[in-house]
Amino acid sequence: METKKEFKILFWIALIFGFAFFLPLESARFNTAITATFDLVKWYAREHVILCLLPAFFIAGVIAVFVSQASVLRYFGANAKKWLAYSVAAVSGSILAVCSCTILPLFSSIHKRGAGLGPAIAFLYSGPAINILAIILTARILGFEMGLARTIGAVVFSVVIGITMSLIYRKEEKIKREEQMNIELPAEKRPLWQTSFHFFTLVLILVFANWGSPANNDTSSVWYYVWAYKWYITGFFSLLLGYSLIYILKIKWQWVLLSAVVVIASAVISSNLIEDAKLVPLVPMMVGIAALSTITLLDKRDQDNKEWTLSSWGFAKQILPLLAIGVVTAGFLLGSTHDGNTIAGIIPNEWIQWLVGGNSLLSNFFASIVGAFMYFATLTEVPILQGLIASGMGKGPALALLLAGPSLSLPNMLVIRKVLGTQKTMVYVALVVVMATLSGLIYGGI
Repeated sequence: METKKEFKILFWIALIFGFAFFLPLESARFNTAITATFDLVKWYAREHVILCLLPAFFIAGVIAVFVSQASVLRYFGANAKKWLAYSVAAVSGSILAVCSCTILPLFSSIHKRGAGLGPAIAFLYSGPAINILAIILTARILGFEMGLARTIGAVVFSVVIGITMSLIYRKEEKIKREEQMNIELPAEKRPLWQTSFHFFTLVLILVFANWGSPANNDTSSVWYYVWAYKWYITGFFSLLLGYSLIYILKIKWQWVLLSAVVVIASAVISSNLIEDAKLVPLVPMMVGIAALSTITLLDKRDQDNKEWTLSSWGFAKQILPLLAIGVVTAGFLLGSTHDGNTIAGIIPNEWIQWLVGGNSLLSNFFASIVGAFMYFATLTEVPILQGLIASGMGKGPALALLLAGPSLSLPNMLVIRKVLGTQKTMVYVALVVVMATLSGLIYGGI
């Protein structure tokens, strides 16, 4: 055992030495790739972390703490109407905000407790595919068109794949319906409208804080006017958030008022001291997040308020390191492209154009297969795709990878096989790959 340990140490020493010895510093492409890596990291840190990701973590925290799993299962469990079951299952990703691995225990439990195969499969696919964090980041980084296509595709996929699976195994489903047991669900802690109000207030703050300027600089468009007044709109929804904190979460109004004063003061100070207009909003947003975290952690009236921030922190700890790895990897391998600035990565663009360029059947199928078997940690598919698109990947294969990747992975398939068996798993994977390929072909041809 001791000898094995020493050989392991020797292996790592040799590996690190070999990396240092053969470091290609004289290579222009290598140095350009390093520059691209840091350029992409800096851009992500400035443009997407504070205004986009941090508020999104608090939205995910609301889902984890205030929206019970029971309230979700109530609508597509054994006793639910089919149209309602598929509708809720198809959009459950925006409610649960989970990845392809986190969805597995939830899928397993509802399947064993009597949920129909169709709604359960729709839930399994949509959970990670319509992850609200990923949808927001996709629209923000890859464009509104791609974000919308991903959302529509994921919803349609979940319903079609669920119904298809249910039809293929309709005999088994008939037996299950006859043997189903009633599922007893606990009562909700607060009315659904209150939780919805709090949730959508945070979502609207996130949406308008990240509202981008119109690409064509059309000053007469509605999009432009919303962009021009977006901080006033964001401020209005921040007032509604204050109302929600006081009257729904029952946090002391003095704490909320003090937090609002501090945020306003930070906005005034930053606007006078910071010359870069893009950086000015980051200060009040950070102060607001810090204030919200403080008053919820110190609240003694309701333990859920403290759990909200702790859950948000849990999402941040889980996702931010993985996203950082994804951004660094994408920058080094595929380069950095943003705001009209393009820096090449280590992989030649010709290779990418050859494999997934254009909109051929082969390129879409290849993207679907790669997406299905690779594991994409939550949100990492976005920076990776950004680099691939900049290097020549077609928009059809890009959508195909987005629709197949987040919902499937090799580890994910192995777990699904334990729940459904080999045959059903193979049918499910085949349906995802085929539909992703066809969707890529259609989207790429538009």
